[in-house]
Amino acid sequence: MTVAENAWAEGPGDPTAVKSEDGKYFDKDGIPTYKVGADGTVDWYTYSGYRRYHSECHVCHGPDGMGSTYAPALKDSVKNMSYGDFIGTIASGRKNVSTSQENVMPAFGDNPNVACYMDDLYIYLRARGNDAVGRVRPAKHEDKPPAYTEAENSCMGKK
Repeated sequence: MTVAENAWAEGPGDPTAVKSEDGKYFDKDGIPTYKVGADGTVDWYTYSGYRRYHSECHVCHGPDGMGSTYAPALKDSVKNMSYGDFIGTIASGRKNVSTSQENVMPAFGDNPNVACYMDDLYIYLRARGNDAVGRVRPAKHEDKPPAYTEAENSCMGKK
């Protein structure tokens, strides 16, 4: 098994949020994760990830990360893929070619509508993959953290 295959096989582990920094939650290994309150309120990143997924990803990957005949179910892929591999695949793309099919994921590293929200997408899909959120738009969410707004403006080139 190569290093790349080994990294692909290592999923993100327990998604339980153990700490928060500026409104972003992390698991015990420091990997971004979701937080869903007892009343169904989701963290801002999960909510934003839902919105971003439906603006950029659902056309190929199907409704709510469930896959299509064209592209895999990301809600399942994220359970078996390391955080780093997920981010790398979005940024650089991927090409899987076999005798029966050719799957190509384009690179989105230069698209600010995706690149600026990779953590949001990851967190949303991690929540979907663990059935922490359903297929519909989250009804309630935490407020947008000021640090999020600053990072978003910086990434999008706004002052």
